[in-house]
Amino acid sequence: MTLCSQTALNGYAIMWLYVMFDLPTETKRQRHDATKFRKDLLEDGFSMHQYSVYIRHCASLESASVHIGRIKRFIPEEGFVSILKVTDKQFGDTINLLGRKRKPRPPVPVQLEFF
Repeated sequence: MTLCSQTALNGYAIMWLYVMFDLPTETKRQRHDATKFRKDLLEDGFSMHQYSVYIRHCASLESASVHIGRIKRFIPEEGFVSILKVTDKQFGDTINLLGRKRKPRPPVPVQLEFF
């Protein structure tokens, strides 16, 4: 077995990237830059996890490095951006919690019959 086939599906070789950011939005230009940054992340295959936290699956460390390079080009002039690399194994141990207070479901619309 070659080294490449041994690491192909290894949970420690597959990566997830978390991009966390705090961008200013006080001026029209800052809002534009923040919106463009979010759109650039989405176009690069990231998904919004929370409002200022986006995640993306990468098949390898090399793929993660390519996306990190792109993120560096996307960063606006102002603000703070952090990138966290997490192995697929670590990502699998993520615990997601929902608040105890849930919004009530909207009422089901009444269907009209026309015949």
